[in-house]
Amino acid sequence: MMTGTVLLVDDEPKARELLAMTVRGLGHRPIAAADGVEALRLLEQEAVDLVLTDVRMPGLDGEALLETVRARWPGVPVILLTAYGSMRDAVAMTKRGAFDYLSKPFEIDDLEKVIANGLAMHSALFENRRLRAELHDRYGIDALIGDAPAFRELLRLVAQVAQTQSTVLLSGESGTGKEVIARAIHFNGCRADMPFIAVNCAAIPEQLLESEMFGHVKGAFTGALRDRIGRFQQAEGGTLFLDEIGDMALPMQAKILRVLQDQQVTAVGATTPRTVDVRLVAATNKNLSAAMEADTFREDLYYRLAVFPIQLPPLRERVEDIPLLAEHFRAHFAGAMGKRITGFSDRAMAAMCAYAWPGNIRELRNYVERATIVAGGTLLELTDLPGILRKGEAGPAEPVASRRPFAPGFALDAELQQTERALVVRALEETGWVQVRAAELLGISERSLWHRLKKLGVRIGKHDAGAPPG
Repeated sequence: MMTGTVLLVDDEPKARELLAMTVRGLGHRPIAAADGVEALRLLEQEAVDLVLTDVRMPGLDGEALLETVRARWPGVPVILLTAYGSMRDAVAMTKRGAFDYLSKPFEIDDLEKVIANGLAMHSALFENRRLRAELHDRYGIDALIGDAPAFRELLRLVAQVAQTQSTVLLSGESGTGKEVIARAIHFNGCRADMPFIAVNCAAIPEQLLESEMFGHVKGAFTGALRDRIGRFQQAEGGTLFLDEIGDMALPMQAKILRVLQDQQVTAVGATTPRTVDVRLVAATNKNLSAAMEADTFREDLYYRLAVFPIQLPPLRERVEDIPLLAEHFRAHFAGAMGKRITGFSDRAMAAMCAYAWPGNIRELRNYVERATIVAGGTLLELTDLPGILRKGEAGPAEPVASRRPFAPGFALDAELQQTERALVVRALEETGWVQVRAAELLGISERSLWHRLKKLGVRIGKHDAGAPPG
């Protein structure tokens, strides 16, 4: 049985005492107030789960108390106790937000039932607020980790589009966090209280995808034993996230296009369409422009999806964010595993910053989780990381700076910046200081190269970077 703290408000001392005995006998904790003013004082001092109040009292009566509680403590249910003469007032007050009312005299069973229902509602509202706070912590824009220029630009775009109803197309390599960004768009928008439904289009067989998306009616095909709603209807009022939409077959692309045009879905085997109110966020790791040229992706669908296109930067273009992300994952996994791990060794962090991360954030997360499992000390060492980071298969895992003895005054950030500057200048020199070609050689965008040149103080010119042109 759910129990709670019940605030009893009645100007009759004997009625309060009898009510308190009854509520205590039902397993709840009663606290009593002689009028509405005292009740408000107790509400400010105590964590109250439910208010049980008389309607007619001198001073601040039950109606005024209800209005104040609704305004200041909206999650606390108010139950009215009313004599026959004030029954009409009680009925009117339920329309203005009172949870329920009881007519005096009342049966204990009726009191027990109405208190139990009120406490159940209070518990549900509390859990809803807790979950919303948790979702905001996980998917609020402020919770997204990174400070690189490319990532700050991404957050700016997310903040712009979240408050709209526009369709969004997220593009980026696998592991760059497309679903995290999709959830951030949803939970920072006006549909945050409604469902967020994610579908991986590449993970569902082509012959089942239509039923999965639009639902089916009983008997539509072998195995359709009952009606089933699809993902569009599950997301009603909220957001539908279609991941890996570039893998969707052409016939299904045509059906998705029709939904976007008409805002209606027709279940498999049905003849009548149903209107849906859904915001669509799609994502792909494929080059849809190339897919359109190859006639594997519909051009009309692309333009319907790409109302607001967002390109997610790969991790190699966010090198300065690697320590932030690695520390975040380290804290998460160390806490989950109950291990006292306080950080990374300098050599481990240098290796992670030098690695190319073809699997992006997902790969980083997996490597930090593995390192946390095998770590034997309070720091995650280079030897705890996978061999690919130590051997340099996808990039120099251990720069020259990390192989030198640590001299007094060693500064990791300065060493990393010096290494980064040398690589950037080398790429520029090998390409005749043509920024587009240098960016391609480094595996980054021209915009990212421009930011790095500015940060590192490299001036464009056919000169040694150690002595840039004045």
